[in-house]
Amino acid sequence: MPLDGQFVLTRRLLEGTTMAVLILQFLIAAAVIVLAGAFLTRYADAIGEHTGMGRTVAGLVLLATATSLPELSVDCNLARLGSANLAMGDLLGSSLLNLLILAVLDLLHRGAPVLSRTAAAHALSATMSVAVTAVCLIFLLVPITGTWAGIGPGPIVLALVYLFGLRLVYFDQQSASAAAPKELGPLGTAPPLPPLGRSIIGYLVCTVAILIVAPFLAHAAEGIADATGLGGTFVGTTLVAFCTSLPELVTTLAALRAGAFDLAVGNIFGSNTFNMVILLPVDAFYDGSLLAAASPTHAVTAACTILVTSVAVLGLLYRPEKRYWLIEPDAALVIFLVLMSLGLVYYMR
Repeated sequence: MPLDGQFVLTRRLLEGTTMAVLILQFLIAAAVIVLAGAFLTRYADAIGEHTGMGRTVAGLVLLATATSLPELSVDCNLARLGSANLAMGDLLGSSLLNLLILAVLDLLHRGAPVLSRTAAAHALSATMSVAVTAVCLIFLLVPITGTWAGIGPGPIVLALVYLFGLRLVYFDQQSASAAAPKELGPLGTAPPLPPLGRSIIGYLVCTVAILIVAPFLAHAAEGIADATGLGGTFVGTTLVAFCTSLPELVTTLAALRAGAFDLAVGNIFGSNTFNMVILLPVDAFYDGSLLAAASPTHAVTAACTILVTSVAVLGLLYRPEKRYWLIEPDAALVIFLVLMSLGLVYYMR
């Protein structure tokens, strides 16, 4: 065989070996996140019940914070490396995929639609998600390069809006709990919740496991994506976002199986809100203003996220008398809009 032919063959073998290693790394890391996410749901539910926090706030804070740790870990590293588009695409793309997860699980769930049976408190948390995403959209369209202590003005405003909205959700839930008797849901037949001490330790262990494994998952995803030749904006919005959304998928599915609908919906909207708040520490790792350096294409993703979330809010407020097989209008429309949004980002990449 000519030397050129041997060189080409050797290169292809090396590339194939590298791809196989990346795929194996991806699968192992994904399996760890799936296992940790399954236990994380139960521990967060127990903490919410034992402390009187309630499932809405537990999903909005505890679950959302823990399942958003992959975005935090991955995007801080991407920002440190100067990959503004990958980091920004991951945060916004993860929000879109989280809504897709909720809509798909709603369609597959037996019984009453998930998006129509939860309390109005989730409409409030969803509106908070819309508010912080709108702030992000504004600073993407009007980039301000100035920073304060290494952080741009956009993430600071996002954090303030988040704290204000979280306060509203908490007091709204407390008022609702005081005004209405406690309902006995499907969890009445579930195994007893673990004690508070064990739940806190388990929550922290699962959270640390997700935080450690997330960079390996993202590294494998980026390595696989590089071989396709796609741009950083699209790769961040799809593949990297899918990787970092795995905890939301697992924890939401586990919550639905346990009958904890408040926890499931609160997890999704809380994660989407927290994805925007993550911009505060991520921007601190970036040399300059992350929102000012990101591609304007991300403004399209932010606008699509606001649109899809608004449709999901309509699903929360709409309570149909009966359910049609696989044609639930709110969930089906959410799925359609998310897929169209990803197609639009691919077109504009």
